Amino acid sequence: MNVDPGLLRMVRRAVGDRIIEERNRREATGLPALEVATERQLARKITADVIREHTEDLLAAGEPPLDTAVEQELADVVDASIYGAGSFQRLLNDDSIENIDINGCDEVFVTRANSAHHERVDPVAANDEELKQLVQTLGSYAGLNSRPWDEANPELDLQLPDGSRLSAVMGVTARPSISIRRHRFAKVALADLVGVGTVTEEAADFLRAIVRAKCNTMIAGATRAGKTTLLRAMAAETSPEERIITIEKALELGLRKDTERHPNCVEFEERIANSEGQGAVSMARLVRRTLRQNPDRVIVGEVLGPEVIDMLVAMGQGNDGSMSTIHARSGRDVFNRIATYAIQSAERLPHEASYQLIAGGLDFVVFISRHPVTGRRRVESILEVNGFDQTVQASEIFAAPPVSTALPASASPGADAWESYAAESAESAQSADLSHSAYPSSAEYPDYPVLDHAYPAATWTGTVPARVERLVAAGWTQPDLVDAARW
Repeated sequence: MNVDPGLLRMVRRAVGDRIIEERNRREATGLPALEVATERQLARKITADVIREHTEDLLAAGEPPLDTAVEQELADVVDASIYGAGSFQRLLNDDSIENIDINGCDEVFVTRANSAHHERVDPVAANDEELKQLVQTLGSYAGLNSRPWDEANPELDLQLPDGSRLSAVMGVTARPSISIRRHRFAKVALADLVGVGTVTEEAADFLRAIVRAKCNTMIAGATRAGKTTLLRAMAAETSPEERIITIEKALELGLRKDTERHPNCVEFEERIANSEGQGAVSMARLVRRTLRQNPDRVIVGEVLGPEVIDMLVAMGQGNDGSMSTIHARSGRDVFNRIATYAIQSAERLPHEASYQLIAGGLDFVVFISRHPVTGRRRVESILEVNGFDQTVQASEIFAAPPVSTALPASASPGADAWESYAAESAESAQSADLSHSAYPSSAEYPDYPVLDHAYPAATWTGTVPARVERLVAAGWTQPDLVDAARW
Protein backbone atom coordinates (compact mmCIF):
# COMPACT_ATOMS: atom_id res chain seq x y z
CA MET A 1 0.00 0.00 0.00
CA ASN A 2 1.42 3.36 -1.10
CA VAL A 3 -0.83 5.46 1.16
CA ASP A 4 0.63 7.00 4.31
CA PRO A 5 -1.14 5.40 7.33
CA GLY A 6 -1.43 8.76 9.12
CA LEU A 7 -3.05 10.38 6.07
CA LEU A 8 -5.42 7.43 5.75
CA ARG A 9 -6.55 7.77 9.37
CA MET A 10 -7.07 11.52 8.94
CA VAL A 11 -9.15 11.18 5.77
CA ARG A 12 -11.17 8.27 7.12
CA ARG A 13 -11.96 10.19 10.33
CA ALA A 14 -13.04 13.27 8.38
CA VAL A 15 -15.25 11.25 6.05
CA GLY A 16 -16.76 9.28 8.92
CA ASP A 17 -17.55 12.49 10.85
CA ARG A 18 -19.35 14.02 7.86
CA ILE A 19 -21.37 10.85 7.26
CA ILE A 20 -22.45 10.82 10.90
CA GLU A 21 -23.42 14.50 10.61
CA GLU A 22 -25.59 13.66 7.58
CA ARG A 23 -27.24 10.76 9.42
CA ASN A 24 -28.00 13.01 12.41
CA ARG A 25 -29.35 15.73 10.15
CA ARG A 26 -31.74 13.35 8.41
CA GLU A 27 -32.92 11.93 11.71
CA ALA A 28 -33.48 15.40 13.21
CA THR A 29 -35.51 16.56 10.20
CA GLY A 30 -37.58 13.40 9.97
CA LEU A 31 -36.07 12.21 6.70
CA PRO A 32 -35.66 8.47 6.13
CA ALA A 33 -32.20 6.95 6.47
CA LEU A 34 -30.27 6.51 3.24
CA GLU A 35 -29.98 3.09 1.67
CA VAL A 36 -26.52 1.57 2.10
CA ALA A 37 -25.71 1.88 -1.62
CA THR A 38 -26.83 5.53 -1.67
CA GLU A 39 -24.88 6.40 1.48
CA ARG A 40 -21.81 4.68 0.08
CA GLN A 41 -22.06 6.79 -3.08
CA LEU A 42 -22.34 9.91 -0.90
CA ALA A 43 -19.27 8.77 1.06
CA ARG A 44 -17.26 8.50 -2.16
CA LYS A 45 -18.14 12.11 -2.98
CA ILE A 46 -17.24 13.25 0.54
CA THR A 47 -13.94 11.39 0.27
CA ALA A 48 -13.13 13.18 -2.97
CA ASP A 49 -13.91 16.50 -1.28
CA VAL A 50 -11.66 15.73 1.70
CA ILE A 51 -8.79 14.65 -0.58
CA ARG A 52 -9.20 17.82 -2.66
CA GLU A 53 -9.09 19.97 0.49
CA HIS A 54 -5.93 18.14 1.61
CA THR A 55 -4.34 18.77 -1.79
CA GLU A 56 -5.18 22.47 -1.54
CA ASP A 57 -3.51 22.57 1.90
CA LEU A 58 -0.38 20.95 0.45
CA LEU A 59 -0.19 23.46 -2.39
CA ALA A 60 -0.75 26.37 -0.01
CA ALA A 61 2.16 25.12 2.08
CA GLY A 62 4.37 24.84 -1.01
CA GLU A 63 4.42 21.03 -0.95
CA PRO A 64 3.82 18.77 -3.98
CA PRO A 65 0.31 17.33 -4.33
CA LEU A 66 -0.48 13.63 -4.11
CA ASP A 67 0.05 11.49 -7.17
CA THR A 68 -3.20 10.66 -9.01
CA ALA A 69 -2.68 6.92 -8.42
CA VAL A 70 -2.13 7.53 -4.70
CA GLU A 71 -5.32 9.63 -4.53
CA GLN A 72 -7.29 6.81 -6.16
CA GLU A 73 -5.81 4.20 -3.83
CA LEU A 74 -6.55 6.43 -0.84
CA ALA A 75 -10.19 6.80 -1.92
CA ASP A 76 -10.50 3.03 -2.45
CA VAL A 77 -8.98 2.19 0.94
CA VAL A 78 -11.20 4.70 2.76
CA ASP A 79 -14.27 3.22 1.05
CA ALA A 80 -13.18 -0.32 1.97
CA SER A 81 -12.42 0.63 5.56
CA ILE A 82 -15.90 2.12 6.08
CA TYR A 83 -18.08 -0.19 4.00
CA GLY A 84 -15.83 -3.18 3.53
CA ALA A 85 -12.88 -4.81 5.22
CA GLY A 86 -10.08 -2.31 4.73
CA SER A 87 -6.95 -3.63 3.07
CA PHE A 88 -8.39 -7.16 3.22
CA GLN A 89 -10.97 -6.11 0.65
CA ARG A 90 -8.78 -6.69 -2.42
CA LEU A 91 -8.43 -10.34 -1.39
CA LEU A 92 -12.12 -10.66 -0.55
CA ASN A 93 -12.96 -9.31 -4.01
CA ASP A 94 -11.14 -12.24 -5.62
CA ASP A 95 -13.85 -14.86 -6.13
CA SER A 96 -11.31 -17.68 -6.52
CA ILE A 97 -10.00 -17.29 -2.95
CA GLU A 98 -11.56 -19.44 -0.21
CA ASN A 99 -9.25 -18.91 2.77
CA ILE A 100 -6.85 -16.16 3.86
CA ASP A 101 -4.22 -16.79 6.54
CA ILE A 102 -2.19 -13.87 7.93
CA ASN A 103 0.82 -14.54 10.18
CA GLY A 104 1.76 -10.88 10.45
CA CYS A 105 1.33 -7.95 8.06
CA ASP A 106 3.72 -9.33 5.42
CA GLU A 107 3.17 -13.08 5.77
CA VAL A 108 -0.11 -13.57 3.90
CA PHE A 109 -1.23 -16.86 2.34
CA VAL A 110 -4.38 -17.78 0.44
CA THR A 111 -5.93 -21.05 -0.71
CA ARG A 112 -8.13 -21.09 -3.78
CA ALA A 113 -11.17 -23.12 -4.75
CA ASN A 114 -10.45 -26.76 -5.60
CA SER A 115 -6.89 -26.51 -4.35
CA ALA A 116 -5.07 -27.26 -1.12
CA HIS A 117 -1.99 -25.23 -2.11
CA HIS A 118 -1.06 -22.27 0.14
CA GLU A 119 -0.13 -19.35 -2.12
CA ARG A 120 1.83 -16.41 -0.72
CA VAL A 121 0.50 -12.95 -1.70
CA ASP A 122 1.34 -9.28 -1.07
CA PRO A 123 1.31 -7.74 2.45
CA VAL A 124 -2.00 -6.38 3.78
CA ALA A 125 -0.50 -3.64 5.98
CA ALA A 126 2.68 -1.60 6.39
CA ASN A 127 3.38 -3.09 9.82
CA ASP A 128 1.79 -5.26 12.51
CA GLU A 129 0.47 -2.27 14.44
CA GLU A 130 -1.47 -1.09 11.41
CA LEU A 131 -2.80 -4.64 10.98
CA LYS A 132 -4.02 -4.67 14.58
CA GLN A 133 -5.74 -1.31 14.13
CA LEU A 134 -7.53 -2.59 11.04
CA VAL A 135 -8.89 -5.64 12.87
CA GLN A 136 -9.84 -3.56 15.90
CA THR A 137 -11.79 -1.21 13.62
CA LEU A 138 -13.62 -4.15 12.08
CA GLY A 139 -14.39 -5.54 15.52
CA SER A 140 -15.95 -2.25 16.58
CA TYR A 141 -18.77 -2.40 14.05
CA ALA A 142 -18.97 -5.88 12.45
CA GLY A 143 -21.68 -8.23 13.73
CA LEU A 144 -24.44 -7.38 16.17
CA ASN A 145 -22.14 -6.46 19.06
CA SER A 146 -18.91 -4.50 19.33
CA ARG A 147 -16.04 -6.89 20.02
CA PRO A 148 -12.76 -5.68 21.56
CA TRP A 149 -9.41 -7.08 20.45
CA ASP A 150 -6.51 -6.17 22.70
CA GLU A 151 -4.16 -7.63 25.31
CA ALA A 152 -7.08 -8.14 27.70
CA ASN A 153 -9.19 -9.75 24.93
CA PRO A 154 -6.68 -11.57 22.71
CA GLU A 155 -9.24 -13.67 20.81
CA LEU A 156 -11.73 -12.33 18.29
CA ASP A 157 -14.40 -13.94 16.09
CA LEU A 158 -16.63 -11.86 13.84
CA GLN A 159 -18.42 -11.68 10.52
CA LEU A 160 -17.10 -9.29 7.89
CA PRO A 161 -19.49 -7.14 5.83
CA ASP A 162 -19.43 -9.63 2.93
CA GLY A 163 -20.31 -12.55 5.22
CA SER A 164 -16.79 -13.97 5.57
CA ARG A 165 -15.72 -15.23 8.99
CA LEU A 166 -12.67 -13.70 10.67
CA SER A 167 -10.77 -15.28 13.54
CA ALA A 168 -7.92 -13.32 15.14
CA VAL A 169 -5.44 -14.01 17.95
CA MET A 170 -2.81 -11.77 19.51
CA GLY A 171 -0.63 -11.82 22.62
CA VAL A 172 -0.16 -15.61 22.54
CA THR A 173 1.73 -15.51 19.23
CA ALA A 174 4.88 -13.65 18.22
CA ARG A 175 2.84 -11.69 15.65
CA PRO A 176 -0.91 -11.20 15.20
CA SER A 177 -2.51 -14.26 13.60
CA ILE A 178 -5.66 -13.83 11.50
CA SER A 179 -7.64 -16.32 9.45
CA ILE A 180 -10.54 -15.45 7.16
CA ARG A 181 -12.94 -18.10 5.86
CA ARG A 182 -14.80 -16.91 2.78
CA HIS A 183 -18.14 -17.99 1.38
CA ARG A 184 -17.59 -17.49 -2.32
CA PHE A 185 -21.28 -17.57 -3.16
CA ALA A 186 -23.86 -15.32 -1.51
CA LYS A 187 -26.59 -17.89 -2.14
CA VAL A 188 -26.16 -21.62 -2.48
CA ALA A 189 -28.60 -24.50 -3.03
CA LEU A 190 -28.23 -28.27 -3.19
CA ALA A 191 -28.41 -28.08 -6.98
CA ASP A 192 -25.24 -25.95 -6.94
CA LEU A 193 -23.41 -28.61 -4.93
CA VAL A 194 -24.58 -31.27 -7.36
CA GLY A 195 -23.14 -29.17 -10.17
CA VAL A 196 -19.64 -29.18 -8.67
CA GLY A 197 -19.71 -32.84 -7.64
CA THR A 198 -19.93 -32.32 -3.87
CA VAL A 199 -23.13 -34.34 -3.69
CA THR A 200 -24.81 -36.76 -6.11
CA GLU A 201 -28.26 -36.03 -7.51
CA GLU A 202 -29.83 -38.91 -5.60
CA ALA A 203 -28.19 -37.85 -2.31
CA ALA A 204 -29.37 -34.26 -2.90
CA ASP A 205 -32.93 -35.56 -3.33
CA PHE A 206 -32.58 -37.39 -0.02
CA LEU A 207 -31.20 -34.33 1.79
CA ARG A 208 -34.02 -32.24 0.33
CA ALA A 209 -36.55 -34.71 1.75
CA ILE A 210 -34.80 -34.68 5.14
CA VAL A 211 -35.28 -30.91 5.33
CA ARG A 212 -38.88 -30.91 4.13
CA ALA A 213 -39.79 -33.77 6.49
CA LYS A 214 -38.37 -31.62 9.32
CA CYS A 215 -35.90 -34.24 10.46
CA ASN A 216 -33.26 -33.11 12.97
CA THR A 217 -29.88 -33.18 11.25
CA MET A 218 -26.24 -32.78 12.26
CA ILE A 219 -23.66 -31.95 9.57
CA ALA A 220 -20.17 -33.13 10.49
CA GLY A 221 -16.71 -32.79 9.03
CA ALA A 222 -13.21 -31.47 9.57
CA THR A 223 -12.10 -27.85 9.33
CA ARG A 224 -12.65 -26.43 5.81
CA ALA A 225 -14.68 -29.48 4.77
CA GLY A 226 -17.63 -27.34 3.69
CA LYS A 227 -20.01 -27.87 6.62
CA THR A 228 -21.37 -24.31 6.68
CA THR A 229 -21.89 -24.25 2.91
CA LEU A 230 -23.80 -27.54 3.05
CA LEU A 231 -25.88 -26.22 5.95
CA ARG A 232 -26.77 -23.10 3.98
CA ALA A 233 -27.68 -25.22 0.95
CA MET A 234 -29.97 -27.42 3.03
CA ALA A 235 -31.51 -24.38 4.72
CA ALA A 236 -32.36 -23.09 1.23
CA GLU A 237 -34.81 -26.00 0.93
CA THR A 238 -36.97 -24.77 3.81
CA SER A 239 -40.33 -23.18 3.08
CA PRO A 240 -40.46 -19.35 2.97
CA GLU A 241 -43.43 -19.69 5.32
CA GLU A 242 -41.23 -20.97 8.15
CA ARG A 243 -39.98 -18.80 11.00
CA ILE A 244 -36.27 -19.62 11.35
CA ILE A 245 -34.01 -18.70 14.25
CA THR A 246 -30.25 -19.09 13.83
CA ILE A 247 -27.78 -19.18 16.72
CA GLU A 248 -24.08 -18.54 16.15
CA LYS A 249 -20.95 -17.69 18.07
CA ALA A 250 -20.24 -15.11 15.36
CA LEU A 251 -22.69 -14.39 12.55
CA GLU A 252 -21.75 -16.36 9.45
CA LEU A 253 -24.74 -18.16 7.90
CA GLY A 254 -26.33 -14.98 6.57
CA LEU A 255 -29.78 -16.52 6.03
CA ARG A 256 -31.47 -13.26 6.97
CA LYS A 257 -29.90 -11.57 3.95
CA ASP A 258 -31.76 -13.94 1.63
CA THR A 259 -35.19 -12.40 2.17
CA GLU A 260 -36.71 -14.29 -0.76
CA ARG A 261 -36.03 -17.69 0.80
CA HIS A 262 -36.10 -16.65 4.47
CA PRO A 263 -38.38 -13.62 4.93
CA ASN A 264 -39.04 -14.49 8.61
CA CYS A 265 -35.57 -15.12 10.01
CA VAL A 266 -34.01 -13.99 13.30
CA GLU A 267 -30.25 -14.16 13.94
CA PHE A 268 -28.94 -14.69 17.47
CA GLU A 269 -25.26 -14.03 18.16
CA GLU A 270 -23.36 -14.94 21.31
CA ARG A 271 -22.31 -11.86 23.28
CA ILE A 272 -19.08 -11.70 25.23
CA ALA A 273 -18.78 -10.00 28.60
CA ASN A 274 -17.80 -6.35 28.85
CA SER A 275 -14.70 -5.07 30.64
CA GLU A 276 -16.50 -5.47 34.00
CA GLY A 277 -17.34 -9.09 33.23
CA GLN A 278 -21.05 -8.33 32.75
CA GLY A 279 -23.51 -8.76 29.91
CA ALA A 280 -22.36 -12.10 28.48
CA VAL A 281 -24.99 -14.19 26.71
CA SER A 282 -23.81 -17.74 25.99
CA MET A 283 -24.76 -20.05 23.13
CA ALA A 284 -26.48 -22.41 25.58
CA ARG A 285 -28.59 -19.56 26.92
CA LEU A 286 -29.57 -18.51 23.40
CA VAL A 287 -30.61 -22.07 22.53
CA ARG A 288 -32.93 -22.09 25.55
CA ARG A 289 -34.26 -18.65 24.64
CA THR A 290 -35.34 -19.79 21.17
CA LEU A 291 -38.00 -22.04 22.70
CA ARG A 292 -39.91 -18.88 23.70
CA GLN A 293 -39.51 -17.19 20.32
CA ASN A 294 -42.02 -19.35 18.40
CA PRO A 295 -39.55 -20.90 15.92
CA ASP A 296 -40.61 -23.32 13.20
CA ARG A 297 -36.98 -24.34 12.88
CA VAL A 298 -33.80 -23.67 14.88
CA ILE A 299 -30.40 -23.70 13.19
CA VAL A 300 -27.24 -23.67 15.33
CA GLY A 301 -24.30 -22.58 13.20
CA GLU A 302 -21.73 -24.71 15.00
CA VAL A 303 -21.83 -26.78 18.17
CA LEU A 304 -18.63 -26.18 20.13
CA GLY A 305 -19.53 -26.96 23.75
CA PRO A 306 -22.22 -27.54 26.36
CA GLU A 307 -24.93 -25.86 24.24
CA VAL A 308 -25.26 -29.27 22.57
CA ILE A 309 -27.24 -30.50 25.61
CA ASP A 310 -29.83 -27.76 25.32
CA MET A 311 -30.05 -28.33 21.59
CA LEU A 312 -30.65 -32.08 21.96
CA VAL A 313 -33.22 -31.48 24.69
CA ALA A 314 -35.02 -29.06 22.38
CA MET A 315 -34.91 -31.60 19.54
CA GLY A 316 -36.30 -34.32 21.80
CA GLN A 317 -39.15 -32.06 22.93
CA GLY A 318 -40.57 -31.72 19.45
CA ASN A 319 -38.55 -28.81 18.05
CA ASP A 320 -38.31 -30.63 14.71
CA GLY A 321 -36.28 -29.59 11.71
CA SER A 322 -33.30 -28.36 13.71
CA MET A 323 -29.91 -28.36 12.00
CA SER A 324 -26.36 -27.77 13.16
CA THR A 325 -22.71 -28.49 12.35
CA ILE A 326 -19.99 -30.12 14.42
CA HIS A 327 -16.32 -31.00 14.00
CA ALA A 328 -15.78 -34.76 13.71
CA ARG A 329 -13.57 -37.26 11.90
CA SER A 330 -16.44 -39.44 10.66
CA GLY A 331 -20.20 -39.71 10.82
CA ARG A 332 -20.15 -42.16 13.72
CA ASP A 333 -17.55 -40.09 15.55
CA VAL A 334 -20.26 -37.43 15.98
CA PHE A 335 -21.86 -39.43 18.79
CA ASN A 336 -18.63 -39.58 20.80
CA ARG A 337 -17.93 -35.91 20.09
CA ILE A 338 -21.33 -34.88 21.45
CA ALA A 339 -20.84 -37.09 24.50
CA THR A 340 -17.46 -35.46 25.14
CA TYR A 341 -18.99 -31.98 25.03
CA ALA A 342 -21.79 -33.12 27.33
CA ILE A 343 -19.50 -34.56 30.01
CA GLN A 344 -17.60 -31.23 30.08
CA SER A 345 -20.80 -29.28 30.76
CA ALA A 346 -22.10 -28.18 34.16
CA GLU A 347 -24.49 -31.16 34.15
CA ARG A 348 -21.56 -33.58 33.67
CA LEU A 349 -23.76 -35.98 31.72
CA PRO A 350 -22.31 -39.50 31.47
CA HIS A 351 -21.91 -41.01 28.00
CA GLU A 352 -24.97 -43.24 28.36
CA ALA A 353 -27.23 -40.28 29.13
CA SER A 354 -25.77 -38.36 26.17
CA TYR A 355 -26.36 -41.30 23.84
CA GLN A 356 -29.98 -41.47 24.98
CA LEU A 357 -30.40 -37.76 24.24
CA ILE A 358 -28.91 -38.28 20.79
CA ALA A 359 -31.16 -41.25 20.05
CA GLY A 360 -34.22 -39.32 21.22
CA GLY A 361 -33.53 -36.09 19.38
CA LEU A 362 -31.28 -36.60 16.35
CA ASP A 363 -32.55 -38.18 13.12
CA PHE A 364 -29.68 -37.97 10.62
CA VAL A 365 -25.93 -37.27 10.48
CA VAL A 366 -24.39 -36.02 7.23
CA PHE A 367 -20.59 -36.26 6.94
CA ILE A 368 -18.71 -34.11 4.42
CA SER A 369 -14.98 -34.31 3.66
CA ARG A 370 -12.31 -32.49 1.64
CA HIS A 371 -9.54 -34.08 -0.40
CA PRO A 372 -6.22 -32.87 1.09
CA VAL A 373 -4.51 -32.67 -2.32
CA THR A 374 -7.09 -31.46 -4.83
CA GLY A 375 -9.27 -29.62 -2.27
CA ARG A 376 -12.39 -31.21 -3.76
CA ARG A 377 -15.29 -31.76 -1.33
CA ARG A 378 -17.83 -34.57 -1.18
CA VAL A 379 -20.68 -35.77 0.99
CA GLU A 380 -19.15 -39.00 2.21
CA SER A 381 -21.85 -40.53 4.37
CA ILE A 382 -25.45 -40.09 5.52
CA LEU A 383 -26.36 -41.96 8.71
CA GLU A 384 -29.83 -42.51 10.12
CA VAL A 385 -30.08 -42.65 13.93
CA ASN A 386 -32.17 -45.69 14.84
CA GLY A 387 -32.20 -45.72 18.64
CA PHE A 388 -30.20 -46.62 21.72
CA ASP A 389 -28.88 -49.99 22.87
CA GLN A 390 -25.88 -49.39 25.14
CA THR A 391 -24.73 -46.97 22.44
CA VAL A 392 -26.29 -45.03 19.58
CA GLN A 393 -27.58 -47.31 16.83
CA ALA A 394 -27.24 -45.95 13.30
CA SER A 395 -27.48 -47.29 9.75
CA GLU A 396 -25.67 -45.93 6.70
CA ILE A 397 -28.14 -44.88 4.01
CA PHE A 398 -25.63 -43.23 1.65
CA ALA A 399 -21.91 -43.93 1.47
CA ALA A 400 -18.96 -43.02 -0.74
CA PRO A 401 -16.25 -45.46 -1.83
CA PRO A 402 -12.97 -45.39 0.10
CA VAL A 403 -10.29 -43.35 -1.65
CA SER A 404 -6.68 -43.09 -0.54
CA THR A 405 -5.60 -39.50 0.06
CA ALA A 406 -2.04 -40.26 1.14
CA LEU A 407 0.82 -39.19 -1.09
CA PRO A 408 3.69 -41.68 -0.75
CA ALA A 409 7.11 -40.04 -0.76
CA SER A 410 8.51 -42.76 -3.02
CA ALA A 411 6.01 -42.02 -5.79
CA SER A 412 5.26 -38.33 -5.46
CA PRO A 413 4.47 -36.77 -8.84
CA GLY A 414 5.82 -33.46 -7.54
CA ALA A 415 4.37 -30.18 -6.36
CA ASP A 416 4.24 -28.70 -9.88
CA ALA A 417 2.09 -31.57 -11.09
CA TRP A 418 -0.33 -31.16 -8.20
CA GLU A 419 -0.56 -27.39 -8.74
CA SER A 420 -1.42 -28.15 -12.36
CA TYR A 421 -4.14 -30.56 -11.25
CA ALA A 422 -5.53 -27.95 -8.85
CA ALA A 423 -5.73 -25.39 -11.66
CA GLU A 424 -7.43 -27.88 -13.98
CA SER A 425 -9.83 -28.81 -11.17
CA ALA A 426 -10.80 -25.16 -10.65
CA GLU A 427 -11.47 -24.73 -14.39
CA SER A 428 -13.51 -27.93 -14.34
CA ALA A 429 -15.64 -26.71 -11.42
CA GLN A 430 -16.24 -23.33 -13.02
CA SER A 431 -17.49 -24.90 -16.25
CA ALA A 432 -19.51 -27.52 -14.33
CA ASP A 433 -17.66 -30.16 -16.37
CA LEU A 434 -17.33 -33.01 -13.91
CA SER A 435 -15.21 -35.28 -16.08
CA HIS A 436 -12.45 -37.08 -14.25
CA SER A 437 -9.70 -35.64 -16.45
CA ALA A 438 -8.98 -32.91 -13.88
CA TYR A 439 -7.72 -35.45 -11.36
CA PRO A 440 -4.74 -37.82 -11.39
CA SER A 441 -5.58 -41.30 -12.62
CA SER A 442 -3.97 -44.64 -11.93
CA ALA A 443 -3.04 -44.84 -15.62
CA GLU A 444 -0.96 -41.65 -15.41
CA TYR A 445 0.59 -42.44 -12.00
CA PRO A 446 0.33 -46.20 -11.45
CA ASP A 447 2.21 -45.99 -8.13
CA TYR A 448 -0.14 -43.37 -6.73
CA PRO A 449 -3.06 -45.03 -4.86
CA VAL A 450 -6.08 -43.18 -6.26
CA LEU A 451 -9.09 -44.32 -8.26
CA ASP A 452 -9.89 -43.16 -11.77
CA HIS A 453 -13.15 -41.87 -10.30
CA ALA A 454 -11.22 -39.18 -8.40
CA TYR A 455 -13.26 -38.29 -5.29
CA PRO A 456 -16.83 -39.50 -5.91
CA ALA A 457 -19.62 -38.47 -3.55
CA ALA A 458 -21.92 -40.80 -1.63
CA THR A 459 -24.51 -42.98 -3.36
CA TRP A 460 -27.36 -45.07 -1.97
CA THR A 461 -26.24 -48.20 -0.12
CA GLY A 462 -29.54 -50.04 -0.64
CA THR A 463 -30.51 -49.66 3.02
CA VAL A 464 -34.10 -48.46 3.35
CA PRO A 465 -34.39 -45.78 6.07
CA ALA A 466 -36.69 -46.47 9.00
CA ARG A 467 -38.34 -43.10 8.36
CA VAL A 468 -39.08 -43.99 4.74
CA GLU A 469 -42.79 -43.13 4.90
CA ARG A 470 -42.05 -39.70 6.34
CA LEU A 471 -39.42 -39.06 3.68
CA VAL A 472 -41.57 -40.29 0.80
CA ALA A 473 -44.35 -37.98 2.00
CA ALA A 474 -41.78 -35.16 1.78
CA GLY A 475 -41.05 -35.99 -1.86
CA TRP A 476 -38.27 -38.60 -1.74
CA THR A 477 -38.28 -41.30 -4.41
CA GLN A 478 -36.33 -44.38 -3.44
CA PRO A 479 -33.59 -45.12 -6.02
CA ASP A 480 -33.63 -48.36 -7.98
CA LEU A 481 -31.84 -51.17 -6.22
CA VAL A 482 -29.56 -51.63 -9.24
CA ASP A 483 -28.19 -48.13 -8.54
CA ALA A 484 -27.17 -49.00 -4.99
CA ALA A 485 -23.49 -49.19 -4.09
CA ARG A 486 -22.29 -48.88 -7.70
CA TRP A 487 -18.73 -48.79 -6.47
